[in-house]
Amino acid sequence: MSDLKRRTFFKLGLAGAIMSLVKPSNAAELLESSSETKKRLVQTPIVISTWNHGLAANAEAWKELENNGNSLDAVEKGVMVTEADLTNRSVGVGGRPDRDGHVTLDACIMDHKSRCGAVACLEGIAHPISVAREVMDSTQHVMLVGEGAREFALDYGFEKAKMPIKEVKKDWKKWKKENKEAFEKPEINHENHDTIGMLALDANGKLSGACTTSGWAYKLPGRVGDSPIIGAGLFVDNEIGAACATGMGEAVIRIAGSHTVVELMRQGYTPQQACEMAVDRIIQKHEDLTGLQVGFLALDKYGNYGAYSVYEGFNFALKTARKEDLIDAGFNRKW
Repeated sequence: MSDLKRRTFFKLGLAGAIMSLVKPSNAAELLESSSETKKRLVQTPIVISTWNHGLAANAEAWKELENNGNSLDAVEKGVMVTEADLTNRSVGVGGRPDRDGHVTLDACIMDHKSRCGAVACLEGIAHPISVAREVMDSTQHVMLVGEGAREFALDYGFEKAKMPIKEVKKDWKKWKKENKEAFEKPEINHENHDTIGMLALDANGKLSGACTTSGWAYKLPGRVGDSPIIGAGLFVDNEIGAACATGMGEAVIRIAGSHTVVELMRQGYTPQQACEMAVDRIIQKHEDLTGLQVGFLALDKYGNYGAYSVYEGFNFALKTARKEDLIDAGFNRKW
């Protein structure tokens, strides 16, 4: 072996020995610093949420964030605004019923410690997101459904609400008359995009997310979409970032959509790239994309965000100390 080769071999061996003495996490940090890829905080705090109703939701969440509040309180209080909006037909008290006239609510919440809670097929309770948080805080479970979820909510004193509201019930009766007993696939559009998902990063670098919905209008009784499912409608990993989904829940579930977005960010992709790749995966898994709208929203631990959808029309609300805006997301194709 030549002197040059010996010196090169010795240097590589010494470097490897040093790295082997370092804990895996520290080793990764050294490699990250040496390759000059370490990122810096873009803006914090920050809150983003799906669709135009996210503007009002973000404003409420910001009351927590601007006063050094935590991201978990922010996302819960933020989406509660949408749940209480009687004009909203895809979330909360004003939501549309299933085929049999029952409004069933789904929600989940997740914090920076990977604690999570969810409810599904919950009836007659004004704020399912708060019930989901109570499941997280007060039980060893993650999800409660149906009558069990309702009894739990009542035991903990959560506010009741009568649903469907008068206008929604009138629309349902008309729909039922026109469709009789048939189950007609509703179009996923601006009137039926079925959720609000919210992601927040607070001043202390803690991520949280929330997702809440009344689900697919005139759905089959018992149907549950992606919104209350951790890893599908929402996923948070404070080491990496957070993501939420909107649109056709069945398609999101098939690829564990929000978890997929976060794992792509773990591999080094930006939030925008991760959303685009998840949408591509949705497209690859479906032979027929007629009316199949899905959108992803993502936020990394540095305050970078991204959004992308199958079809045009998806937008999201952004709020920081310097900016408040409704942004049109990128898309793969036009309707």
